Amino acid sequence: MRTPPRWRSVLAPAAMAAALAAAALGGTGAAHADDHDAPHAATPAPAHGPQPAHPAKPDHPAEPGRPQYPGKPDQPVHPAKPEQPGHPAKPEQPEQPVHPAKPEYPVHPDKPQYPGKPERPVHPDKPAHPAKPVTPVTPVKPEYPAHPAKPVHPEKPAHPVTPEKPAYPAKPVKPEYPAKPAHPATPAKPAYPAKPAKPEQPSKPAYPAKPAKPAYPAKPAHPATPAKPAYPAKPAYPAKPAKPEYPSKRAKPDYPAKPAYPAKPAKPEYPSKPAYPAKPAKPEQPSKPAYPAKPAKPDYPSKPAKPEQPAKPAYPAKPAKPDYPAKPAHPSKPAKPAYPAKPSKPDHPAKPAYPAKPAKPAYPAKPAKPEQPSKPAYPAKPAKPAHPAKPDHPAKPAYPSKPAKPEHPSKPAHPSKPVKPEHPSKPAHPSKPDHPSKPAKPSKGKHSGHEDKGHGGHEGHGD
Repeated sequence: MRTPPRWRSVLAPAAMAAALAAAALGGTGAAHADDHDAPHAATPAPAHGPQPAHPAKPDHPAEPGRPQYPGKPDQPVHPAKPEQPGHPAKPEQPEQPVHPAKPEYPVHPDKPQYPGKPERPVHPDKPAHPAKPVTPVTPVKPEYPAHPAKPVHPEKPAHPVTPEKPAYPAKPVKPEYPAKPAHPATPAKPAYPAKPAKPEQPSKPAYPAKPAKPAYPAKPAHPATPAKPAYPAKPAYPAKPAKPEYPSKRAKPDYPAKPAYPAKPAKPEYPSKPAYPAKPAKPEQPSKPAYPAKPAKPDYPSKPAKPEQPAKPAYPAKPAKPDYPAKPAHPSKPAKPAYPAKPSKPDHPAKPAYPAKPAKPAYPAKPAKPEQPSKPAYPAKPAKPAHPAKPDHPAKPAYPSKPAKPEHPSKPAHPSKPVKPEHPSKPAHPSKPDHPSKPAKPSKGKHSGHEDKGHGGHEGHGD
């Protein structure tokens, strides 16, 4: 790009000034070339001149009818946190004892032979069952005739060929996105200044003494309970009959003596484990400083009384509602055209007559069941002995009368609640104007506008 001759005379002094400024900056840059690693706080910032004083802000006028709340008290100063002590040194783990090797288990002795079971008594032979009747021979089932051949149905017409779908157009090639620029490196953060020490917390005032609790009133003495009447004498039960003596059990046979187990071998010694290395001792923690005394809390000033609220003004009357404009009449719809007549369906071919089925053969007669021998009658059960008569229960004694309950002192009546002020009556709503009547809709019956097509009077199928 070439510069016009008119601009060359203007750009020449600007280029000279830029060169002189670069030379001056280069000299200072060479002087501070070795101070790249020094922090920013090492170079002192140029001192600014005194800032002009801002004018005082005007005080906001106090709202009429709103009380002035008192100011908040001074916040107590928290003491400085003491240093946390370190963890104490862990004790050394003792050495594990050496276990000897496990011995081999001895061979168990042979079990003693148990005495044989006693012989069972010989039962008499059971009577033989009566002979079963002979089942008659079942006759041979006749064969059914073969089924007749099914008639051949006429062939159905072939479906029309569906035309092929057109191919989709080729999609355009998506352009590549340009590469994202690299983010600049994050500059190093300056060192945080040291935080100032927290001020001392003032001491809290002592709690006021609570008043003494009043003594409870004396309870009235309960009346003396009358003595209970004595129970009547209990009648004696009849003597129970003596039980028969049971036969003595047979003596248990003596078991053979148990053989002694062999002596167990001695356990081998376990190898010794290496000793743990000694841990270094932890340094002692400094002692915790005592908390400073808290300053006394100032008393809160009393709040001023709230002013009375002015009376609520009455609601203004609402303006009358304007009348709605008359709506135009709905245009008449054209008559629905008649549906075209449907083509008649072809008649199905007549089915051939099936041959008559053969008659079902009769079942053979069942043989008569033989008569079973009659069962013997069960023996009569013995009569149960009568239970002994139970003695009459003694009469229940009367309960002693309960002592009268002491009267409770009456509770004080609730204070009467203040009467609520009456609300102002609301104005009545204005009456709404009548809407114009809508035109009647055309009827949608079964035979309206078209002939019945044999679908049960459904509408909307051919639109």
